[in-house]
Amino acid sequence: MQDGSRRVWIPSPEVSGTMTTTYDPDHVSYYDDRDLRVEMSRVFELCHGCRLCFNLCPAFPTLFDAIDARDGEVSELTRSEQDQVVDECYQCKLCYVKCPYVPPHDWALDFPRLMMRANAVKHVAQPGGIRERLADQVLGRTDLVGRLSSAAAPLANAVIGSPGSVARRVMDKAAGIASQRVLPPYARERFTTWFHRRVPPIMVQSLPEGSPAAGSPAVGSPAAGNPGAGNPAVGSPVAGSPAVGDRPGDEQPSHAGESDRGVAVFATCFIEYMEPGIGKDLVKVYEHNQIPCEIPPGTRCCGAPWLHGGDVRKFRRAAEHNVEALFSLAASGVPIIVAQPTCGYVLRQDYPRYLKSTQAKVVAGQVFDACEYLSRMESLGRGTLRTDFTGEVPAKVTYHVACHLRAQSIGVRAQDLLRTAGMDVSLVERCSGIDGTWGYRSANYDLARKVAQPLARGIESAAGDAVCGDCHLANGAIFEETGERSRHPIQLLARAYGIPEER
Repeated sequence: MQDGSRRVWIPSPEVSGTMTTTYDPDHVSYYDDRDLRVEMSRVFELCHGCRLCFNLCPAFPTLFDAIDARDGEVSELTRSEQDQVVDECYQCKLCYVKCPYVPPHDWALDFPRLMMRANAVKHVAQPGGIRERLADQVLGRTDLVGRLSSAAAPLANAVIGSPGSVARRVMDKAAGIASQRVLPPYARERFTTWFHRRVPPIMVQSLPEGSPAAGSPAVGSPAAGNPGAGNPAVGSPVAGSPAVGDRPGDEQPSHAGESDRGVAVFATCFIEYMEPGIGKDLVKVYEHNQIPCEIPPGTRCCGAPWLHGGDVRKFRRAAEHNVEALFSLAASGVPIIVAQPTCGYVLRQDYPRYLKSTQAKVVAGQVFDACEYLSRMESLGRGTLRTDFTGEVPAKVTYHVACHLRAQSIGVRAQDLLRTAGMDVSLVERCSGIDGTWGYRSANYDLARKVAQPLARGIESAAGDAVCGDCHLANGAIFEETGERSRHPIQLLARAYGIPEER
């Protein structure tokens, strides 16, 4: 219905009283397909009247083209047309960041979580074929596949490392993993294996200017004149800490008080099994800045593949397991460092929403992106970032800002760090078309490559001496589209410090 120039959703008489605007998986109507379809019509009507997100992902052009073909009658969309919109949403989350109607607006629009609800309803109904369900299992069981593939890395890499090969075509037919997609190789030695066998350096007392003096109490400790900081109340804010997500209506836990113990590194399956070099450089950069690191025992994949595939039950099991492993650290004020944006988003945003427990909120409140924490060292009472950059410093760097990092609204912290090291940083804010596991699936491969083309053009036109990005999946897409090897910004920082790369 039109009200002047603004389109306003008013439920029809047959719909009014039955519609449930819910993205809560515990709600009695969450898995009700009829209720879902009514909510989709409500949201699609609002999106049709706004169209602010027309250029964010394929889902919106598909939606608007279908509505326009029916002269604006959203109610005439077929189930298959609605389902195509769901299938083409790859959960980049950017429409939520851009949308003017998210909670606490009366219209309470949350497009990404509506799409996740649709996937959950589809998963419960099990309409997909054996191939689709097998793809869900292969992409969801990252720890099992990672352990097996790392143990047999040369063989595993020979099988997956040649796009279009016979082995990859068999994978495509059987499990729906695109045969042409460049897949990240597995490492022979896992990150945690390296971490536990190494001899950690002694934290030297020659601290950078602005750090607490050697032997003196840390900033914020009871001995330093802040008696409440030694036993921080769970959820108490840290000075200068921005709200995670920074959007109206988000339930954002505050970071608890800092601990003198150091930080806990949540490895993520990408760093653990595929690119342990990121984790190695992270640990060395943090230790170079007098921040001890530890690996919390018992953590596993964050569960994002299950959530994005609609399997809420398996996602909750993964979330409960990780919250149990991380809670005691978080409650004692130990920051949890995550170097992959998708995993960081899931721990910060999805764990509290799906578990609804105090423990999940406490863990979420202590999660930091790897570059975010370093850039905020001073405000967190950890001294100042060391500036003894005596190593390799590329003059011009092209930095890809990952979608799930932008969705956290924490700023472009890696850019700040790299500029501190003397690098001229150009930003490219375009999607890679991977987004979790969406771009790995055969059904999405051609569309994912199309989505990635603006990113490829942006990187090529920037013509940097080095390319970097926080998301390992996006870095793989960058290599596939441009041939450029993209590194994590922490790795560029490590080289700038003169820390050699481990081969």
